[in-house]
Amino acid sequence: MFYLGESVLLPAWRGRGIGHAFFDAREAHARALGRFRTTAFCAVDRERDDPRRPAGHRDNDAFWSRRGYVRQPQLRMQLAWDELDRGERTHMLTFWTRALEHSA
Repeated sequence: MFYLGESVLLPAWRGRGIGHAFFDAREAHARALGRFRTTAFCAVDRERDDPRRPAGHRDNDAFWSRRGYVRQPQLRMQLAWDELDRGERTHMLTFWTRALEHSA
């Protein structure tokens, strides 16, 4: 399994194909290494009404699904980090996976 580390694209740059190009490049790298069958990443689970969501927030689930990633609710982890004005908090994250096709 090739883990795709966290990535962030500022709203002003979304909708220009940059996110797809970034995923394409990372998946191509994993494919070129020749020893991985799956790519994966994890995403923070937040409630729809979470006050930390900015106004106009749009989650990435549709983007990831269109790329062939499937949310794996049985694959979860907890990770703690400092939040601005809140201190260290533990967060639940869920993994998304995709079979990595290899060129013939």
